[in-house]
Amino acid sequence: MTITAPALIGRTWDDIALGETASITRVCTPNDLIVFAHASGNMNPVNLPGESEQETGRTAVAPGMWCASLFSAVFGNKLPGPGSVYLSQSLRFHARIEAGEAVIAAVTVREKLPGNLLVMECRLEKADGTLVVDGTAEICPPQNRLVTDGVVIPELTLMPRGKFLRLLEACRGLPPMPTAIAAPTDENSLGGAWEATREGLIEPILVGPEAEIRAVAERIGWDLAGVRIEPTADVHAAPARAVALVHEARAEAVMKGNIHSDEVLRHVTKSDGGLRAGRRISHAFVLDIPGHEGLMIITDAAINILPDLMTKADIVQNAIDLARAIGIETPRVGVLSALETINPAIPSTVDAAALAKMAERGQIKGGLVDGPLAMDNAVDLEAARTKGIHSSVAGRADVLVAPNLEAGNMLAKQLVFLSQADTGGLVLGAKVPVMLTSRADDEHARLMSAAFAVLYGYWRRTGRSRLAEVTP
Repeated sequence: MTITAPALIGRTWDDIALGETASITRVCTPNDLIVFAHASGNMNPVNLPGESEQETGRTAVAPGMWCASLFSAVFGNKLPGPGSVYLSQSLRFHARIEAGEAVIAAVTVREKLPGNLLVMECRLEKADGTLVVDGTAEICPPQNRLVTDGVVIPELTLMPRGKFLRLLEACRGLPPMPTAIAAPTDENSLGGAWEATREGLIEPILVGPEAEIRAVAERIGWDLAGVRIEPTADVHAAPARAVALVHEARAEAVMKGNIHSDEVLRHVTKSDGGLRAGRRISHAFVLDIPGHEGLMIITDAAINILPDLMTKADIVQNAIDLARAIGIETPRVGVLSALETINPAIPSTVDAAALAKMAERGQIKGGLVDGPLAMDNAVDLEAARTKGIHSSVAGRADVLVAPNLEAGNMLAKQLVFLSQADTGGLVLGAKVPVMLTSRADDEHARLMSAAFAVLYGYWRRTGRSRLAEVTP
C-alpha cells in the first residue's frame, strides 16, 4: 500500500513576496515518536511511549528535533515548496509537546536577500496558543518553478507485537487463573508473573524460597501485598510443590520460574503424582514473526526428544487444540522433514505421510494435516507451486511439526533471535496448562505464555475460542 500526496509547487525567489506565510497542523502521535527514534537513533526513554511512563511516570514528550522537522515540512511542501534547500536554522525551545497534542508550525518570509536567499521566521505553537519553538531559518528556493504531479511513498505501518496484542485483548473480562509459579527468584521470572498479574491474567501463588522471592520483589518494586507465597526450602523443591497445588485444587496452572525446564517437566510428566491426563504431553511455541501474516506454532521443541509416530499424533492434536484456542478456526498443520517426498531412508517422511492419512481418517481432529513438507514449501506458496505441491496446507501452514526436539528447538530459537519474533510457550496435554519459557526469555514472553494459558483453559472448559467471541 502507498500514500499519495497532491501536486506540489516550488516557487522561485521572484515569485515570493515579503510577509508571505504558510503553515501545517500536526498531531504528535506515539507512533511518530517511535518512528523518529528509529530514524534518528535517539533512544532517550523520556521520548518513547511506554518507556517514559515506566521510567519517569510521565507521558512521552517529542524530541526538540522532531518539532524542528515540522518547519522542514512547511518549507518542502508549501513555502517555497519542492526544490528548496535548507541552509541554516536557529531555534529556541520554550515548551514541550506530549504525545497526543496538536501543534501548528508556521513560517513567514522576513527578508529577501540577494543570491537567491530567503530569511524565514519560524514559530511552533500548541492549539491553545502556547509557544513551543521560535527562531529563523535561511532557505534557498528553487532556481526554476517546480511542479510535481503528485508524490507517492510506501505506507509505513508499525505493528509492535500486533498479533499478540489481539490475544491479550481477548483475555480481558475472563477471571484470572490461579497459577503456581515455581521458583520466581530472578527479575525476569518474577517480573513476568507481575506483568501477568497486572494484566489480570493470573492470580499468582509464588512457590520457592521466601527470602529470595521477597528480595527480588523489592528490587523490581512489587510490594506483594495480598500475594500468596508457598515457601520451600530451596528452588529445587518448588516444582513438586507447584504440582501439588494443582492436585489440592488451589492452582489451575503452573508457570516455570528461574529453574531448569527439566526440573519442572520431571514433576509434570511423572506417572505417579504428575499432571498426565491420558494424551502424551508436548510443548508448543507460539510466534509472532515480523512480516508473516498470521501466528505460527512450532512443536515439539522442548519435551519429546525423538518422538515415534503415535507420540507425534498426540503432538499434532495438542497443537491443533492450542491453535483453535488462539483463534485459528481450522489450523493448517505442516509436518516437516528435509524433503516433500516419501523416502524410507528418512523415517520422518514416512511418519509425516502417516500423520496426514490419520487426519484424513479422523484419528486426528480439528485441523488439516499434510506432510512430508520441507520448510520452504510449508510456509511459502510460491515454493510449493514451483515444486508442484497442491494441498490446502502447503505454503500456508499455521503449525509446523518438527521431526524431533533438536530441529524444533533450533527452528524456534532461530526465528526469535535472528528474525526478532515474539514468542511464548505452553505445555499441552496435561491436566492444566503449564507455562514453560526459557530462562533467557524476557518478561513479555512470560506474559504471553500466561495469555495462551488463559485462552487454552477457556477453550478446554467451553469448547469455544475466546477470539471468535470478541472479534466483530
